Amino acid sequence: MPTDLERRRAIDTAASIYLAEEPLDMSLLAERLGVGRATLYRWVGNRDELLGTVLAEATERTYRKAMSQASGQGPEYILDVFGRVMRSVESSTELRALTKREPMVFIKLAMMPGSIESISASITAEILQSQVDAGQLTITLSPQVLGEALVRICDVHLYAPLLGREKAEIETALDLIALLLGVTRN
Repeated sequence: MPTDLERRRAIDTAASIYLAEEPLDMSLLAERLGVGRATLYRWVGNRDELLGTVLAEATERTYRKAMSQASGQGPEYILDVFGRVMRSVESSTELRALTKREPMVFIKLAMMPGSIESISASITAEILQSQVDAGQLTITLSPQVLGEALVRICDVHLYAPLLGREKAEIETALDLIALLLGVTRN
């Protein structure tokens, strides 16, 4: 079993490779860490699992930053958070490099059940619940179910270029989120 420190070192090194807009090569990563490939795989799983972890951690940082910068209450706050998250993702040069290099890998990691969707839905449910608890939002679905729906809406519209569209459809996603929250956007 790897120690938390060994696993963390491998994830951090993989993240630095991602942030340098380079492909993640498990053999080179193992060499950089001074371990064998089998050891690296025991520490972090396969390449897709490791890349999913790196992207999930980046996703959480993006959400947390958006949450700290967003304004308003209730639906206004939620829309501000989602707008900030989607615009940040859309402008990420690292993500653009990855999606250009490996579009199908990214689609599989970002749009299918896994660590990225899980963290996005969990944080969205947390945001929804905080607004319900503050008396700023009334919802008819559980925060978990609504959170998953909102994440799916964002994914489809944000990654529209990977699905054959010309560009990301952020405004459409925000209009649909507003509709599900029972408000209209200005």
